[in-house]
Amino acid sequence: MSIGSKIADARKEKNLTQEQLADMMSVTRQSISRWESDLSYPEMEKVVLLAELLGLSCDYLLNDSYDEQRSGTTGKSAVTRLLYGLKGKKVKLTLFETDYEVVDAVCTIVDFDGPWMSIEYTKSKKTMTKILPVSSIQSISIEKQGGK
Repeated sequence: MSIGSKIADARKEKNLTQEQLADMMSVTRQSISRWESDLSYPEMEKVVLLAELLGLSCDYLLNDSYDEQRSGTTGKSAVTRLLYGLKGKKVKLTLFETDYEVVDAVCTIVDFDGPWMSIEYTKSKKTMTKILPVSSIQSISIEKQGGK
């Protein structure tokens, strides 16, 4: 099943119009229509937001042969279980690659989906969201909650 079909089916299951989903995603209705028709594909940030709004996993949306809409942690690797356990927690990431804006920033793991993770961090008093490949993480330090 293509990403467009998955988006359309999930949108209809949630009783949303293309216009409503577009408003929720800050895109045009035509963008939703093009995604659902497989004429174009959403940017990675939009995939994460789509998955969140439609109650799907990014793995499900992005992988044509991925049949399960939701996957648990049973039978998953230790890294996968660790990242699921860190969802919602403040962490400091050290990355192999230095071209990311997040180098050594304290962030919150918002979601984790297979090889990708969504994080939030503060930059210039604004909350930013970023999608990172898990393979870019060199180390994770858990930040203490509520001060020292």
